[in-house]
Amino acid sequence: MRNLISCVAGAVFVAALAVPAIPAFAADVTIKGEVVDIACAVDKKDAGKGASHAACAMSCAKRGQPVGILTADAIYTVTGDYAADKNAKLLDFVAKQVSVTGEVTEKDGVKTINAKSIIAVK
Repeated sequence: MRNLISCVAGAVFVAALAVPAIPAFAADVTIKGEVVDIACAVDKKDAGKGASHAACAMSCAKRGQPVGILTADAIYTVTGDYAADKNAKLLDFVAKQVSVTGEVTEKDGVKTINAKSIIAVK
């Protein structure tokens, strides 16, 4: 009987350790910012965003370069359906202010958003 209780207690302990390792589904978050070509936004700082950089950003986006949402405090790489097919669903929003809703994750300091909806804002 004592061995059975020890085994059950051990199994419960191991299960309790495993629970934090199982990822929970994150709630959707809405962020607002400009759709930018990530490389230019990072390398060129202010010169890599806005209307003056729209043609370059569009060229990069059409080639399938990573596109992100530049907010006041971070750049979120857009993933999922909106980034598929060389950013086909994002092209109408390049260099424009948008509101994006989706699941936000961060790994190794890189923030991503699996966009579920994007609307242009003023």
